[in-house]
Amino acid sequence: MDRVTAARVYNRICETGSLSAAARSLGMSRPMVSRYLEEMEKWAGTRLIHRSSRRMTLTPAGEDILQKTRQLNRLSEDIGSLPVREVPSGILRVACAHYTATHIISPVLAPFLLRYPELRIELDINNRPVSMVGERIDVAIRITDSPEPAAIARRLGECASVLCASPEYLAIHGHPRTPDDLMSHNCLSYSNFSHQSWQFFSEQNDSLSVAVNGNLSAGISAVLLDAALAGCGITMIPLAEASPWLAKGRLVRVLNQLTPRSMGIYGLYMSRKLQPAALRLFLDEIQGRLQTL
Repeated sequence: MDRVTAARVYNRICETGSLSAAARSLGMSRPMVSRYLEEMEKWAGTRLIHRSSRRMTLTPAGEDILQKTRQLNRLSEDIGSLPVREVPSGILRVACAHYTATHIISPVLAPFLLRYPELRIELDINNRPVSMVGERIDVAIRITDSPEPAAIARRLGECASVLCASPEYLAIHGHPRTPDDLMSHNCLSYSNFSHQSWQFFSEQNDSLSVAVNGNLSAGISAVLLDAALAGCGITMIPLAEASPWLAKGRLVRVLNQLTPRSMGIYGLYMSRKLQPAALRLFLDEIQGRLQTL
């Protein structure tokens, strides 16, 4: 963890008198402020602050460290006032799901790393929520309609979906003509959709929700794609993933009068004011690619 940043956060805690006030002042989450305080106490090798439900007081060691961190902050501000070129370096830990890694991050990864060879990116690829503080994640790239409230969310783009099935499945089971027809079909669902319902907009832009059932749900859209290609049922998957198979005729759109609700693509991080250059540049890169699609 960046010790200069930890020292700056420690100073702000001492100035404001609480972790929550310091978090608001710095534009950070309270867990992140607590993490920086733990780093300062680990660095100093002793407790710096006594905390209770009503008040916060500095230990004798905390008073001594405060004088030193003030000097360190003044020095870092002097250095920071010099004009320098932003060259990201160090490690950027990125959490993402499988689809996000293959379709959103992977296309920008090689040119980004070639442009910034001093930077190392560690991808934590999973389809479960992560503790950004506990697992030391710098940024999570998520496709969601409800970003984590404890994190700062930068919207990077949108993920459009498509409802589709194989011609073989439709030849046997017929084409659904209305949203309610989906209830009589085998629907292959993304396991994170709440209550196994699919959300649409009609041609009149009315919102529709359809409860669906099927013999397969999965947290990885590639599994649903493979099952749909094999003729197992109707699925709703990201348009970018289905497009090559739609172009080849291996998949067919169904219920064209409906538009599946798209979800936002977000970069989630814990601090607004203390972003490393690598984080901002990485998100800029992803946003730039998504705007060209």
